[in-house]
Amino acid sequence: QVQLVESGGGLVEAGGSLRLSCTASGSIFSLNFRGWYRQAPGKQRELVASITSRGSTNYADSVKDRFTISRDDAKNTVYLQMNSLKPEDTAVYYCNCQVRRTPWSSSADYWGQGTQVTVSS
Repeated sequence: QVQLVESGGGLVEAGGSLRLSCTASGSIFSLNFRGWYRQAPGKQRELVASITSRGSTNYADSVKDRFTISRDDAKNTVYLQMNSLKPEDTAVYYCNCQVRRTPWSSSADYWGQGTQVTVSS
């Protein structure tokens, strides 16, 4: 079993900051965090920020220069630092990763349970 546990969401005023964390645990041989996604009510899930195994990052235009994705491989954790938050950032945020549970298994996709971020105007 592999679990992804997200934390750090909450209610914040516009202009404020939040830091999301996503930690993987369980039967893990190798882990590759893919990124953070979000889904607002009535909208499709969208990619917010991604990070490669080498640390290269990519951001949605709507969050560039405000959000920063980072990873701590020793802790099996990926972070999303969100600054200058706007009401349109309100959504449920999900982390995504690929896990190989043994040296002989193929990679499988895993998602966290989601953490609510609400930005008030």
